[in-house]
Formats: sequence, structure tokens, C-alpha cells
Amino acid sequence: MPAALRRIDVHQHVTPPFYGALLTQAGIAEAGGRALPDWNPGAALESMDLLGTATAMVSVSTPGTGFLTDPAEAAGLARRLNDFSAALAADHPGRFGWFATLPMPDAEAAVNEARRALLSLGADGVTLLANTQGVYLGAPGQDALWRCLDEHGAVVFVHPAELPAPAIKDIPPFAADFLLDTTRAAYLLVRGGIVRDHPNIRFVLSHGGGFVPYASHRMAVTIANDTGRCPLDVLDDFQSFYFDTALSSSPAALPTLLGFARPGHVLFGSDWPFAPTAAGQYFTAGLDTHVDPDTLTAVSRTNAEALFPRLAARPPAAPARPLSARLRRSVHRAGARLAFKLVQPGAD
Repeated sequence: MPAALRRIDVHQHVTPPFYGALLTQAGIAEAGGRALPDWNPGAALESMDLLGTATAMVSVSTPGTGFLTDPAEAAGLARRLNDFSAALAADHPGRFGWFATLPMPDAEAAVNEARRALLSLGADGVTLLANTQGVYLGAPGQDALWRCLDEHGAVVFVHPAELPAPAIKDIPPFAADFLLDTTRAAYLLVRGGIVRDHPNIRFVLSHGGGFVPYASHRMAVTIANDTGRCPLDVLDDFQSFYFDTALSSSPAALPTLLGFARPGHVLFGSDWPFAPTAAGQYFTAGLDTHVDPDTLTAVSRTNAEALFPRLAARPPAAPARPLSARLRRSVHRAGARLAFKLVQPGAD
């Protein structure tokens, strides 16, 4: 990838060792049906270099702090996770940004931690799970949180969690339920007027927005019937969201996403390390192959620069890689493009 197109990845996860240990202690061995991945900064940077990523915005995936039932323990864990992410970004200038973990569903504690992370730690935004302990974004009692985030013009990265219902046998939650969970949260944020009443919040929906682009008109008509609002106004609220391309830049999904989203509202995402490197290569190859150069530049970098102006001044230089590593990367990327064309109908 040319240096001018070096990507900004808004959907990459961090799993600090102490967090993995706490999850294991709580009997949690997977998230969304995927085993908890090993994580370290070196592996993250290696994956980023392979995908041509200059900067990754890291976040903590599901279950966040939601596996803790004691609100004080959840707030303490959020602080610890955010201190870790801030140190990671400081230790690797230009390579990592981060979204703060908030101890939902305790909205008051979430407000306190959001202010600390945004004002004192320099977070690039906050992460909110679509639901925490069955409480969805857009539920009553969250007004103070939305006012706080609107006041600070925050970027809010909305990531799915497991549905508050039993999983269906042979359907891992990440494969389908995650998309529904994101869609539910987006629906409630629009139906409750949160998106319209707090225009300074920039909401980023994971995984291409779940089912939002595909079902947007159907949902807009439903909300209009329920609330008496104009369907076009409701649709406009759905189009105010930003969307990342994690696991979504296929020839089936990408045209719908690009056709629905406002210009500038589609951002690159990899979902590493929950999505293994091979999956990242596969979907990145789809993006590189099936959009025009201007769109590729926008999705890969410049749309994110508008959300995170501190990254717009000068792309951070990646360290020089040995010739053998560069050749290996070229072979991997060529193989991913070939595999993408072979398995996707009509992709050539």
C-alpha cells in the first residue's frame, strides 16, 4: 500500500494480561464464541504492518467490565484498563490511539470515567457495548451520559456484546448475534432521539453497522409509525452513524454500506486479534480490490483523520522491515487477493 494510504484502524482490540487473568478467574474463556486471544504490543504491530496500518485505535471487547456485578469493582477495572491503554499509546507514539472503557450499566460511574479518560488521559473516544447485562444503549437513565459525551464532542465506538438470551446451538454469537446486537442499539439510539438530540456525539457502529444499512428503510418506517416522526428524518438519523469495515468489506456487503453511508462515514477496521490475521487479510483484500482509488484513500485514512485530527498532520513512519519480511508480506497479500476472488461469486 502506498505510504499516502497508510490505514487508520478504528476497530482493533487490546487484551491486557491482567484482564485476561480476571476473565479466566471468572470462568470466562471466550467472547462472542471465540476463544480469548493472546495479545501483546509486538504482535499487534506486526499485524498492523502486514495490513498497511499506521495507527490503530484499540478498545476492550465484550464483556468489558460487565462480568462484574459489584459497581465499584467494575469502575475500578475500567480505570485500570484505561490507564493501561493510555500507557500503550504513550509507549508507541503515533501507532496506537484508544477508546476508553466505561463501567456500564452504571451511567453515573460511566460519566465520571468518561471525563477522566477524555480530559486527563487523552482518550480518543469511548467504547460502549451495545448491551451490558441486558441493558441496551438508549435505555432510560442514561441521559447524563449522553449530555457528557455531547459536551465533549466524543467519538463513541459501539461494539456488540452477546445477546441477553441463550445462544443457538451451532451459531456462534460473533457470526450473527453480534450483528443483531449492534442493530438493536442503533435502533434504540435513533428511536429514543439520542442521535438527534446530541449531534456532537460521533457514533461509530462496528462491523459495517450490523444490519443497519440493509434494513434501514424498514426500520425507519417502523419508528416513524411508532413515533409520528417523518420517515425521512428517521432515515437521516440512521445515516448520521459512522461505520467500520471490520469483517464487512465483501462484494456482498460493501456496496450496500457505501451506498447507504454518508460520504466520509466509512472507516477501516480489522477486528484484530479476535479476527485472526488471515481474516483481516481476506477482508482488507476485498476493500483494496473492489473500490476506486479515491474511495480507498478515504476509507483507509482520510475519513478517520476528520474524526481524529491529531492524526492528520503527518502519518507516523513505520519502522523499516527486513527484505525477507517485505517479500513475505507481498506473498501473503497476493494470496489473500487470489483466495478472495476464488471463493466470492462474481468477484473477478
